[in-house]
Amino acid sequence: MKKILILTYDFPPFTSVGSLRPYSWYKYLKEFNVYPIVVTRQWDCQFGNKLDYIAPGSSSKIIIEKNEYGTIIKTPYTPNISNKILLKHGEKKYKFIRNFFSTYYEIIQWFSFTGSKSQIYNTAKSYLKSNKIDIIIATGDPFILFKYAAKLSAKYKIPWIADYRDPWSFDITLEKKTLFKIWSRFFEKKIVRTCSSITTVADFVRTQLPTNILRKMIHIIPNGYDQEIIESTKNTQPQNCELNIAFAGTIYKERDHPFESFLSTVSKFLYETNTQLKINFYGINISDELKKIILAKYFNLINVVNIFPRIPNNKLLLELSKNDVMLLFNDYFFISTKTFEYIGLKRKILLCYTNATAQKKLINKYFKKKIFNINMQSQEDLITNTNSGFCIKNEEHLWEVLLNLKVEFEEKRKIECHSINTEQYSRKIQVEKLAGIINKITPPYTVINK
Repeated sequence: MKKILILTYDFPPFTSVGSLRPYSWYKYLKEFNVYPIVVTRQWDCQFGNKLDYIAPGSSSKIIIEKNEYGTIIKTPYTPNISNKILLKHGEKKYKFIRNFFSTYYEIIQWFSFTGSKSQIYNTAKSYLKSNKIDIIIATGDPFILFKYAAKLSAKYKIPWIADYRDPWSFDITLEKKTLFKIWSRFFEKKIVRTCSSITTVADFVRTQLPTNILRKMIHIIPNGYDQEIIESTKNTQPQNCELNIAFAGTIYKERDHPFESFLSTVSKFLYETNTQLKINFYGINISDELKKIILAKYFNLINVVNIFPRIPNNKLLLELSKNDVMLLFNDYFFISTKTFEYIGLKRKILLCYTNATAQKKLINKYFKKKIFNINMQSQEDLITNTNSGFCIKNEEHLWEVLLNLKVEFEEKRKIECHSINTEQYSRKIQVEKLAGIINKITPPYTVINK
């Protein structure tokens, strides 16, 4: 059985979407004759919110866990000075000092193996001194892990795979940070050219790679849904007292997610139709802002909207399965993890909106260079091809669909979803693709007959 060393920062019990991809590798690779060894940081998850990302680990010693799936090596984690100040004094105090130290650590980590993430490199190097590994994979971001994988690859003569969950130097968050963008592009070109192969979640990420990297072998391995967790929700039925609409995860303002438009339409709809409705937000990133908006503009939604904290993925999917309809904001060319999970749950999806103007605006934000052969309506096509929901054109169309849902719910006390061809989007199938790539890169073992 071949062995793969997985370098990942996000990993359960941390409840980020980014942790689900490497966890699926850990969970399923052994079924395809590849033994996974995960090197990650310790996650204590004491806050249940974004502070968990910078909170100290549970131990000052390395923790090693082995089970039927593979091995997890959890490195100690100590917050840097900036994060210590944030944890002690909160977000509003000492911003200049925190920004100074954050910038310092962001820069210095590329020149020396220091900083809060360096323990992953040190632990992986120590492991490789006495253990044979066939291949290394690093998933980003943080993209400093690519540097670690490249160094380990060169030192121990082991091929490595660069896995992009998001763009690096072409990321939209760097658009207004010219120096950091140039800095990131320099290291991206230098480091990723040493890898044996590249994997990524979507075609749009591939288009955001520097030209010299595009000559590499690039494989699209989408995210998906965990079939075992989905199966565990099969006996859970939605509440039949009132129509429940759910949204989980991040609301991206930079992608122009039309959450205010949705709330406005629902507010008017409830006022005119007297519909019994609940909207449930799970683990969203703008909970405080959302509460303020509802209080200021949509007072009749105060008892309609519920906001729940972030919870582990298996519990989240169980809660989502108690809802009748899933709300999804259109990312056009990018298919989010929650899209696959909504499809796996077999609940009707409301995709808001299929607006050509918003699509063009978003494309102009993301694509700063000429691109070819990318489907700008990937999310819409996925929902249409699987018969998983409604592709809402605008507010008027949303009103019409809400009215139809109201009628169906009042007649049947449920919303039916007759989706098709969803099995291909399970994470297990995506991991099988990764195993195939690993086998192509690494030489087969030779059996010697004595």
